[in-house]
Amino acid sequence: MGRRKGRDISGWIVVDKPAGWGSTDVVNKVRWAFQAKKAGHAGTLDPDATGLLAVALGEATKVVSSITEALKAYDFTVRWGAETATDDASGEVLREAAARPGADAIRAALPGWTGDVMQVPPAYSAVHVDGRRAYELAREGEAPELAARPLYVDELELLEVRGADRAVLRLVCGKGGYVRSIARDLGRELGCLGHVESLRRIWSGPFDLDQSVSLERIEELARSEAIDDLLLPVEAGLDDLPVCRVTELAATRIRNGNPAEVVSSEAEFGDLAWAAHQGRPLALGQYRAGHFHPSRVLNLA
Repeated sequence: MGRRKGRDISGWIVVDKPAGWGSTDVVNKVRWAFQAKKAGHAGTLDPDATGLLAVALGEATKVVSSITEALKAYDFTVRWGAETATDDASGEVLREAAARPGADAIRAALPGWTGDVMQVPPAYSAVHVDGRRAYELAREGEAPELAARPLYVDELELLEVRGADRAVLRLVCGKGGYVRSIARDLGRELGCLGHVESLRRIWSGPFDLDQSVSLERIEELARSEAIDDLLLPVEAGLDDLPVCRVTELAATRIRNGNPAEVVSSEAEFGDLAWAAHQGRPLALGQYRAGHFHPSRVLNLA
């Protein structure tokens, strides 16, 4: 089997994903537009969701884990009065309720959903159940029993009440959070039922929507020299992590996968960090007792 054809190009493209596109579809479009050998994304968005999707090209795919582990923020609208099979507006209505919560009741409930919480994923999710995706089983009429999973919620804030039927909230959470589950569980607690009507990711780790590019712009510049101007450097995905600065001799050791002494660093013992020489990223790894221990070496020209 031959090597995948394409360019050895590395960096990040922050896409403002439109509704109706799957995350993998966006990655494939970006890979085609840049003629890149390798591409991936840092955190799935549901097809109906919009907003920030960070796409990694080339060596940036080696640091995707640092973004998927980072905090992410979502603005979402909850529609009260109905619970659906998918916990969003695309699903069949399963139950309805006449009650509607006021702003004070909503605000009073939110503290219970911050900090370390347990969350049951939606039935229509990518969670594995006996080797299959939960959404595959749900589509076949088998309601999978999904176990509650730990989730860290940094912030859950009421932004706006829109009439009796809708509320706009902001969620800042760690890896593995399902906004649809938050809407479902809040609706149950408030006695009014609820589901996500719209969802937009506004930032993810070091990336913000202000840095984003539309798919239309990517298609407009596809396979031209000008498209490379849209690319952010690999180190843009590491901005939330402490940097360990090293000498040329240490840089050689790190490039070969070996620990090396650090000249200066803001990292504390055991921190995930990245090593740099003369501002250029060398590797992702761990800082321990004055030394950097590489786990993912970057091969940048």
